[in-house]
Amino acid sequence: MRREARTIKIDRRLTGANIIDEPLQQVIQFSLRDYVQYWYYTLSDDESFLLEIRQTLQNALIQFATRSKEIDWQPYFTTRIVDDFGTHLRVFRKAQQKITEKDDQVKGTAEDLVETFFEVEVEMEKEICRDLVCTSPKDEEGFLRDLCEVLLYLLLPPGDFQNKIMRYFVREILARGILLPLINQLSDPDYINQYVIWMIRDSNCNYEAFMNIIKLSDNIGELEAVRDKAAEELQYLRSLDTAGDDINTIKNQINSLLFVKKVCDSRIQRLQSGKEINTVKLAANFGKLCTVPLDSILVDNVALQFFMDYMQQTGSQAHLFFWLTVEGYRVTAQQQLEVLLSRQKDGKHQTNQTKGLLRAAAFGIYEQYLSEKASPRVTVDDYLVAKLADTLNHEDPTPEIFDDIQRKVYELMLRDERFYPSFRQNALYVRMLAELDMLKDPSFRGSDDGDGESFNGSPTGSINLSLDDLSNVSSDDSVQLHAYISDTVYADYDPYAVAGVCNDHGKTYALYAITVHRRNLHSEEMWKTYRRYSDFHDFHMRITEQFESLSNILKLPGKKTFNNMDRDFLEKRKKDLNAYLQLLLTPEMMKASPALAHYVCDFLENKAYSKGKGDFARKVDDNIPLRVMLLLMDEVFDLKERNQWLRRNIKNLLQQLIRATYGDTINRKIVDYVDWMTSPEQVADSVKRFRDAFWPNGILAETVPCRDKSIRMRTRIAGKTKLFAIMPDELKHIIGAETTRKGILRVFEMFQHNQLNRRMVYVFLEGFLETLFPQYKFRELFNKLHSRSKQMQKYKQKLQPTQAPSIQKR
Repeated sequence: MRREARTIKIDRRLTGANIIDEPLQQVIQFSLRDYVQYWYYTLSDDESFLLEIRQTLQNALIQFATRSKEIDWQPYFTTRIVDDFGTHLRVFRKAQQKITEKDDQVKGTAEDLVETFFEVEVEMEKEICRDLVCTSPKDEEGFLRDLCEVLLYLLLPPGDFQNKIMRYFVREILARGILLPLINQLSDPDYINQYVIWMIRDSNCNYEAFMNIIKLSDNIGELEAVRDKAAEELQYLRSLDTAGDDINTIKNQINSLLFVKKVCDSRIQRLQSGKEINTVKLAANFGKLCTVPLDSILVDNVALQFFMDYMQQTGSQAHLFFWLTVEGYRVTAQQQLEVLLSRQKDGKHQTNQTKGLLRAAAFGIYEQYLSEKASPRVTVDDYLVAKLADTLNHEDPTPEIFDDIQRKVYELMLRDERFYPSFRQNALYVRMLAELDMLKDPSFRGSDDGDGESFNGSPTGSINLSLDDLSNVSSDDSVQLHAYISDTVYADYDPYAVAGVCNDHGKTYALYAITVHRRNLHSEEMWKTYRRYSDFHDFHMRITEQFESLSNILKLPGKKTFNNMDRDFLEKRKKDLNAYLQLLLTPEMMKASPALAHYVCDFLENKAYSKGKGDFARKVDDNIPLRVMLLLMDEVFDLKERNQWLRRNIKNLLQQLIRATYGDTINRKIVDYVDWMTSPEQVADSVKRFRDAFWPNGILAETVPCRDKSIRMRTRIAGKTKLFAIMPDELKHIIGAETTRKGILRVFEMFQHNQLNRRMVYVFLEGFLETLFPQYKFRELFNKLHSRSKQMQKYKQKLQPTQAPSIQKR
């Protein structure tokens, strides 16, 4: 008997947005056609089964769309994804370190790295490890089936879910027809490399970056691919029949290719012979190191942090801080005396006040570093200290008042075996050279021998990291805060950059770098903060409103409407702002208005300056990130393991430049961007891209054959070259060339392992589902789904022996 066909009506509405529903319906149609219809029609021509499957899929999508609309996606995109990526990178970095510690001479294989990665993952996560899902195709399919079954339980009406046949069909379509192919593509290193190249396609590869990548490559496959391509190009160029001007062009191309081929052959031979060793260790043990003069170290951000590390290790940091502080005092004193002279010419008399401020600042330096109660005390000839004390008591202080003692301290650091000479024999010196990119090319301009250096007043060159003398800003005499404007920082639109004028939608302005030094009985800290003139103006308005007496004493340099980006004008404004800052921070000023210290500390703190933001802006700050950039910098360049002074300096620099470039609008831009990403138009665009990728022109895409190995290897080289090329030189100057290279190569290498990429995709997927279904215990579910992990079982076995003795006694 033939059952009478019943009509099943399909409502094509899914999400409430027609621009999304149309491509989604096409995806459903193509999925049914290619995964069900092609075999079903050989069994039956009854359409009702196919329509019921379609209806089931649509019910699931409708529930999914409804849930998505109820979720605030901002925390997921601005916090969860960033944290998960940072954790993934941290696990990879620790896995690399662990392999290096196992055997410093033998390079670990890719398999060793993957296994160690998941060992580290379980050590960090404690309750979960995704090794089985990422390394076993069979277990991965089982995981996706289980996950899809859970999702169908949450999304389908009970009647549809209880229909096992229907449920299994939908589950297989989702797990094996959609999710698995998508994960395979997103995890493919070659796909990621091509995507990276496409993302930064507008940047030009330069020859220097390409050759650096060749020289740094430790992958023989990459080098052979480049060498073979160079040989192919050489053969082609030599076959050309040319004349005239073209000959010279082709000769140059041939010479370049010959050089590339020679470098590749040399590198391959070294790797195959096993003679590849760490450049830093080679230089430290056998190499003749180039000499960086002490005066050059004192004015370079990167070099100074290593010398500071060494001086702190030996307990001699007081000498270095004294030298830097005096250098700042000289600059400040000169500026204040210039201001005094100009005011006297204008008929204004503030001679006694200015000299009193300078005397107070000079006494502060004396008490902090040279007096008998100074701890630690700078050790110099007693007669020089006595002479200085006498001068301070009977004469007006001058910018040169500390020169004799500063010269002695400089000579002491230069000659005494405890300081600069020993630093040159220390591993920190070699690491400094690596960060300055001077191990490969020992051609530093300057003396080849530190013994030939001499002191002429102050070291040549501008002082970028000296400390100005200021006086107490706290009523607690044990805490001293010093600061001075060390430089005018110019930055272009790129928040990483430190060269050019800041530009925000056509509006340009300058940043003033303030170096701050805080000292108490137990520690010393140094950091930089960055302020615009408008920040100074806002700060000045605040304190003069709160403390009316200051308005007659403190005079902020005036605004200038035209030509306010002229460098001469900016230099003069820097001097005027510095004089303003020094006057503000004198002991007399602080004692006259004790509550002023709070405002000053807030202005100089290692954070973005707040111009009275409202609650909404603060809430956005809490959720959005500026922390994003800082977290990624920490993980990519391993800043947490570095000198804390450097880390604070870098973090503050990034924070201030981002905030100064974009202002508070950066938070609003991020919120708007997340809204834009989750808008119907963008969701529809994503669905269309998915449809076109899997069904180009409506036809199921064939499995893309794996590209030839040589092409994949050259793509790796191209990707690394692109990344090197877009890194600004300023970043190398801030954190060091070697650290920059290692950080970039670490991130790139992380993406070259399919299993590790799968782990990252699954972590993102887990975060997505936990955000979509916050009322369900997805975290516990994932722990159970991954409970058969081999690494997890090993980890639990390691923990068991701690309980074994008590069990045996029983």
